[in-house]
Amino acid sequence: MTEATGGRRERRKARTRAEVRATAQRLFGERGFDAVTIADVAAAAEVAVQTVFNHFETKEALFFDGRTPWVEGAAAAVSQRPPGSDPVAALRSYLEADLTELLDQESRPENRSYLMALQRSTSLQTRERALVEQAGALVAGPLGQAISAGDWPAAPAADPATAHVLSRLVADLFLVAGRVLVVENRRLLLHPEPDESRRLSVTAMTMATLAELEHCVAGLARQLLDRPLGRPA
Repeated sequence: MTEATGGRRERRKARTRAEVRATAQRLFGERGFDAVTIADVAAAAEVAVQTVFNHFETKEALFFDGRTPWVEGAAAAVSQRPPGSDPVAALRSYLEADLTELLDQESRPENRSYLMALQRSTSLQTRERALVEQAGALVAGPLGQAISAGDWPAAPAADPATAHVLSRLVADLFLVAGRVLVVENRRLLLHPEPDESRRLSVTAMTMATLAELEHCVAGLARQLLDRPLGRPA
C-alpha cells in the first residue's frame, strides 16, 4: 500500500466515522437515546451494522463521541504544563476553562435534546460517571509523577506511597466536583421554571469551588506528609 493510498483510506474512515456519529446524535436528539438502536443508526447512515461497531464499541460511546475532550485533556494539562510549574495549579486552570465553556455550551437551546437524553437514560448517566472515573485515573498518572519528583510546592517531600495516594485524591476530588457542578447546571436548565440567575451563579460557584479545592488539597498534603503512610497517628 502506498502512502497516498493509505492516506485516502484513513480519510474515508474518518468521514465514515463522522457521518455515523452525526447521524446517531441526530437520531438520539429526535427520538431519545433508549429508543434508537445501532441498527437504526446504520440504516440512517447507509452503512452496515458492523461498520458502526468498527468505529464505536457501544451505543453509549457513540453518544458521547466528540463531547468529552476533558477525559484526556485534564491529564494532558498536567503532563504538558511548563517545566517547573505547579501541577495542581495546571489542573485547576484547565478545569476552570473547560467547565466554564461546558456550562455555557450546555445552556444553548440547540443542546437541550442532549441534556434531555442524559436525564432520561440511566445507562448514559452510568457511562458519564465511568468517564469521570477514567479521567481521574488518567490525571493521577502524571500528577503522581510530578508529586514524586517534588514539583508540587505543597508536597516537596512526598514519598512514592504518599504521592500515589495524593495524586488519586487530588484528581478525583477535582473531577467529581466538576461533575457535581455540571449536573446542577443541567438540573436548573431542565427545571420547568428555569431560574437564570441561579444557573449563572453555578459558574461563579465553579470558580470558587476549584480555588478552595486547590487550597484544601495543599492542606491535605501537609497533613499526610506530617504523618507518612504506615506511621500510627
